[in-house]
Amino acid sequence: MERFITDERTGLKYELVGDYYLIAGEDEQEEYQPIGIWGQRHLRYLKKHRRVRYATLLASGELNAYLADIDRQAEELFLRLVKQMADAEGITEMLKANDQMEWVGRMN
Repeated sequence: MERFITDERTGLKYELVGDYYLIAGEDEQEEYQPIGIWGQRHLRYLKKHRRVRYATLLASGELNAYLADIDRQAEELFLRLVKQMADAEGITEMLKANDQMEWVGRMN
C-alpha cells in the first residue's frame, strides 16, 4: 500500500497510518531554533504559573518560536545591561589591555 495518496475528486492528500488512511496535514515543519537559558527559564515559568498560555502555545505549534524570541530579547537586554554597568564603573577596553586581572575582577 502506498504511504500517500491523493483523492482526485477532492484534491485531499491522505497518509497511511497503521491500517487507515488519514488526511495528511499541510503543516510545514517548524524551523528548529535553539532555546538558551532565558528561554528555558521562561518555559519553566509558563509550565508552573501560566498553564493555559503554555497549552495554547504548545497546541498551536508556536511554543518553540515564542521561547526563541523571548531568549533573544532577554540575551540582548542582559548584554546591554552589562555594557551600561561597565560604562558606569569606568571599565574600558584600555583597562583590559593594560591590566587584565584588574579588568576581570571589576567585571565580576
